[in-house]
Amino acid sequence: MTPVNKKPLISISIPVLNESGNIDALYARLEALGQRMAEKCDLEFVFSDNHSDDDTWALLSELAARDPRVRAIRFSKNFGFQRSILANYLHTRGDAVMQIDADLQDPPELLEAFFDLWQQGYEVVYGIRRKRPEAWLLKNFRRLGYWVIDKISEHPIPRDVGDFRLIDRKVIDTLAKMRNSSPYLRGMIAGLGFNQTGVAYDRDARIAGESKFNVARLVKLGLTAVFNHSVVPLRAASFLGLSILLMSVIGAVYYLVLRLLHPELPRGLASIHILVLFGIGLNSFFLGIIGEYLLRIYLVVRAEPIAIVQQSLNFSSPELKL
Repeated sequence: MTPVNKKPLISISIPVLNESGNIDALYARLEALGQRMAEKCDLEFVFSDNHSDDDTWALLSELAARDPRVRAIRFSKNFGFQRSILANYLHTRGDAVMQIDADLQDPPELLEAFFDLWQQGYEVVYGIRRKRPEAWLLKNFRRLGYWVIDKISEHPIPRDVGDFRLIDRKVIDTLAKMRNSSPYLRGMIAGLGFNQTGVAYDRDARIAGESKFNVARLVKLGLTAVFNHSVVPLRAASFLGLSILLMSVIGAVYYLVLRLLHPELPRGLASIHILVLFGIGLNSFFLGIIGEYLLRIYLVVRAEPIAIVQQSLNFSSPELKL
């Protein structure tokens, strides 16, 4: 991974959006972590500001002015959480990169365990959430979503796993070659292979600010995962359409026989209306599924940048890749 006599550089990737209440506490723990791991590795702290409208960028500017390990990029608008993570990965320099949220629900200190496993040859080390402080309904809704995504995905995706992970530089180099305008990084990294393992931990409560993920955003992220990593919806549409076609043929034969045996039966319009409306609704549903896949093809062909960097801290011009 690195020469024997050279300490590896570990980049800690931190996407932020309106996290001014957490920046100082996060930096204090990262600094303490750097002191504990000084003999094992060097650290850099790379922030990607997803166009915050509070004091987040001002606080990052102050940190970067007094600590050269702090590097930051600010996007020209909010490009979404997953894209901000990927853009941050591409701006790191480390032999391995640890992704962590700024809300401190995931403990930065777990990097030491991640680092040891990375040194043992694992290219991907992810945190498995044993428990998390959130409402029962939301927790079980999220758990159900993880189960569904894993079951219908083309490749196994670890359950109860978020974006808290450490990945090797070779994984990032591979991600950089993939064209995906709506990335679902958990699925992308899981599908790359490499040696992967997990570390169980208990998630802490957010100490300041508000969560950016409500139910609507969780559903949107879940749909992105499904359409990016599964063809089950397309195949289900095909099988369902074929099943309805067969039922229609059977129903037509049954109706024809019934009319031959009982010509006195009145002709009804209600059944026809129901069948027509059902067919229109079913076709619209199928077209919606096909449209989701076509949209992703269109976005890839359009080849928009992952994100647009508006400002940077402690970066030289050649280092900016977006």
